[in-house]
Amino acid sequence: MEMMRLFARRFNRIYNVEFFKEPQSYHFSDKAVKVPGLDGSGKMGKSEGNAIYLCDDEKTISKKVMRAVTDSGPTMPNQPKPEPIQNLFTMMEIVSGKETYDYFNDQYNQMTIRYGDMKKQLAEDMIQFVTPIREKIREIDANDEYINKVARMGAEKARESARKTIKEVREIIGFKPF
Repeated sequence: MEMMRLFARRFNRIYNVEFFKEPQSYHFSDKAVKVPGLDGSGKMGKSEGNAIYLCDDEKTISKKVMRAVTDSGPTMPNQPKPEPIQNLFTMMEIVSGKETYDYFNDQYNQMTIRYGDMKKQLAEDMIQFVTPIREKIREIDANDEYINKVARMGAEKARESARKTIKEVREIIGFKPF
C-alpha cells in the first residue's frame, strides 16, 4: 500500500497532474480491525505462524486456539490485561457474542478466569464463525469451470483497464502513439 502511494505521489508530482489517486486502506467500520496472533504478540499472519486460516477444519482451529499463549492469571481485580491475554479477548470480541465476551471479561476482572474454559469457548465461536466461509471456499474450489470463468473475466477486465491506463500515461509523459 505504501509503495503504491509513493508511486502515485511521485508520478503526479513529476508530471504535475492528478492522474493516480493515492490508494487508501478499506475497512468496513470506522476503524481498521487488527486481528491479533495466537502467539500473544502482534497481528495474526501467515509469516508469523500464528494464524487461523479460513479453510482450517474444526480440529485444527481448536488445536491452534488451545495452544494460544496465556499467563498465570490476574493478580489484582480489574488489572490491565497483558498483550497475550488482550489478544484472546480481542479475538473473542470479533467472533463471540457480547454476553460471552462480557462473561469472560468479568471472570478476568474478578480473578476467577480459567483460560482453558475461555479458549474452549473461543475455539467453538471461531469454528462457528469460520464454518460458512470454509464451506463456501470448498464449494468454489470444487468448481473448476466457475474458477476458470472468473479468472478469464478478471484477466480481460484487467487487460482493458491496463490498456486504457497505459494509453493515458503515455499521453501524459509525451510518448507518441504507435
